[in-house]
Amino acid sequence: MNASFSPPASPVVLHALHGETMGTTWSVRLVDSPRADLHGLHALVQAELDQVIAQMSTWETDSDISRFNRAAPGHAQDLPPAFYTVLRCALEIAEASEGAFDPTIGPLVGLWGFGAQAGARRVPDDATRASTRALVGWRRLSLDAANRRLLQPGGVQLDLSAIAKGHAVDAVAARLRARGIGAALVEVGGELYGYGRKPDGEHWRVLIESSPEEEEAAGLAPRIALLDDLAVATSGDRWHWYEQDGERHAHTIDPRTGQAVSGTRAAVTVLAPSAMEADGWATALTVLGADAGLRLAERIGLAARFVIRAGGTLEERASLRFASYLAP
Repeated sequence: MNASFSPPASPVVLHALHGETMGTTWSVRLVDSPRADLHGLHALVQAELDQVIAQMSTWETDSDISRFNRAAPGHAQDLPPAFYTVLRCALEIAEASEGAFDPTIGPLVGLWGFGAQAGARRVPDDATRASTRALVGWRRLSLDAANRRLLQPGGVQLDLSAIAKGHAVDAVAARLRARGIGAALVEVGGELYGYGRKPDGEHWRVLIESSPEEEEAAGLAPRIALLDDLAVATSGDRWHWYEQDGERHAHTIDPRTGQAVSGTRAAVTVLAPSAMEADGWATALTVLGADAGLRLAERIGLAARFVIRAGGTLEERASLRFASYLAP
């Protein structure tokens, strides 16, 4: 975090912008002149988000990622800079998590009834799960870094939905900075990045929670993060899940086994320098679970919080670094 704060030289106020993207909503709170061109800023934000969709949305048939997924074996596709950056980060997280995060997970996501290629929402049988699992594997990807080119080995289905939304937050923040906006809090579908300070000199304060009612009932204390050049992302089962035979199945799939993650993992929150990293790591740690996930978080210095279901209530576990970003 910044060690000092200097108030702006001229009067500024807090503005709020809102919109829709990627099947969810976005919001921006920004500090600027009272006469700021809000229509122009809204258009700038929307255009940046539309570009992410055009490159990385599996819901758009003519997006760059959809074209790659349809490509024949041996096809080498040039990637736009943003797509390349996101995929490179995804592969780094895949390697560091030993496959708990995998950008080629598309077939498994659809098999469990989620995503753009969703089948019926039901638990797949072992044989189907195993055959689909055979299509997944981040090591099958061959990325030519020098030329930003990706080779389709045949049958690989990229799905960057667990990291692209975080990138979208970072991209919007970068555009606002370039436009001369000295402070902003950017949010897309719950993933956030804040930089600079509010007009009163205070940090951006963000309440970290997975399920407010459950956390309150469990007696978990509110956790408020102070964001200054910092992002926060939460992965959990609050919104995308279904129940079969009395068991809860969330949209996060373990690419190593092809199984949906256990319903005991209510939420994982990660604080990181970029929303892209926070988004990807929140998913990876959700797959790993609290024990293995916390060991990895401590080893590589991640700020992470786990909320797990146990004995009919919720329990919190967090890495040592997590507390350093919280309001006193």
